[in-house]
Amino acid sequence: MSDTLLVTGATGKLGKLVLDQLLASGVAPAHIIATSRDTAKLAEYTAKGVQTRIADFDDPASLDKAFAGADRILIISTDALDQPGKRLRQHLAAVAAAKKVGAKHIVYTSMPNPETSVIPFAPDHLGTENAIKATGIAYTILRNGWYMENLFMALPHALETGQWYSSSGEGRIAHIARADAAKAAAAALAASIGESHTYTLTGGELRTTDEIAALVVKATGKPLQVVHISDEALAGGLKGAGLPDFLIPIVVSFDANTRKGHIDMATDDLTKLTGAQPAKLDAFLEASKSALVG
Repeated sequence: MSDTLLVTGATGKLGKLVLDQLLASGVAPAHIIATSRDTAKLAEYTAKGVQTRIADFDDPASLDKAFAGADRILIISTDALDQPGKRLRQHLAAVAAAKKVGAKHIVYTSMPNPETSVIPFAPDHLGTENAIKATGIAYTILRNGWYMENLFMALPHALETGQWYSSSGEGRIAHIARADAAKAAAAALAASIGESHTYTLTGGELRTTDEIAALVVKATGKPLQVVHISDEALAGGLKGAGLPDFLIPIVVSFDANTRKGHIDMATDDLTKLTGAQPAKLDAFLEASKSALVG
């Protein structure tokens, strides 16, 4: 491996896992660039010989400087959801910087079915995908499914009350472990091929919310009933719980998107990229019991 590999958002949960995976797979630290707005948080990687650089997606000049000399660039989507349009502007700045520095390959973390998804930030992902394709640079688009870890947003409180309010209906979803998504991103980034590909990364088994709840009961030994409600009722409950107004339609849309079947897929793309089988949700829940029940 002679290419220089760059990871954005390297201090984030996914970014750190990607760095760990690259190092574990034998990529020389000197061939890795880890970027963040705060490189002090990357001290452990600096100590291992990884290059660290400041990159602020709101400062295009910093991206030009940070990306210089990178052959293959992983753009991890940002979490700027509080201002409409901000996330897409950030992503487009990163794509422009990758083109400006002459990158040979762009890897991007997107989402399943951004063309039809009802999730409000889906256009950010679709716009970024289209911008990457327009550069003429070879790319790997990773349409990451819903992380298993995202269940922590709802399950601890649901287990406290014994009720899990959901508007997902009979919609099905195949959760993927964040660590598996990181394996796929690291594999795509470190690959020597130059062709363009789009992968949809999911777990191996589709389940309804009721079926997931049954696994949670088995793992924790605590009762949990799914209470099926409308999107409007779910929004009202979230507002009553004090969730910020900008987040309420986003959270509700996750259930609506599942109910409408826009994430009803289980692919083998993870195995194609990494050779590994996806983690199983029941095993993840068993291992996460203490986080779920406190």
